[in-house]
Amino acid sequence: MAELSAMEINELLSVLPHRFPMLMLDRIIEIDGDDSAIGVKCITINEPWAQGHFPGQPIFPGVLIIEAIAQTAGAIAMRGADDTANSMLLLGVDQAKFRSPALPGDVLHFHVTKEQRRRQVGRYRGIAKVGERVVAEALITAMFVPS
Repeated sequence: MAELSAMEINELLSVLPHRFPMLMLDRIIEIDGDDSAIGVKCITINEPWAQGHFPGQPIFPGVLIIEAIAQTAGAIAMRGADDTANSMLLLGVDQAKFRSPALPGDVLHFHVTKEQRRRQVGRYRGIAKVGERVVAEALITAMFVPS
C-alpha cells in the first residue's frame, strides 16, 4: 500500500490552472499516489452562484460538483505527471447522476479513483458526498495537455 498524503491550497494552485471563481477545491485530504484521492469543498453562501441558483433557496449547482470531481482527478494526475504535461482537459462526463442537493454550510468530499490511464488519456470515477449521503457521481475522461 502506498503512503497516503494530502495537498493544501498552495500545492493545488501549483498543479491546477483554475482560479477564483472556478477553483472548486479547498484541499485534498487523502491521496494514494495517482490512484485515488479525496478532495474537499466547503460550500458557502458567499459564492457567486448563490444569488441565482436559486434565489431564496440556494443549491450548489450540479455542474460545479462534476467540475470539482474533475479537478480532484486533475490534481492527482498532474501531481504524478511527467514534465511534458502542464494541464489536463476534460474530454467527457459519463454516467453522471445527481442524488441529493448540496447546500451552503455543507462540506463536500469528492472520492475519486483512477479506472484507467493510457498514454495521455485517463478515466476517473468520482462520488461526491456530504457525510455519508451521496450527492452526485460521474465517470470523468480527461487528457494531458503537453507544455
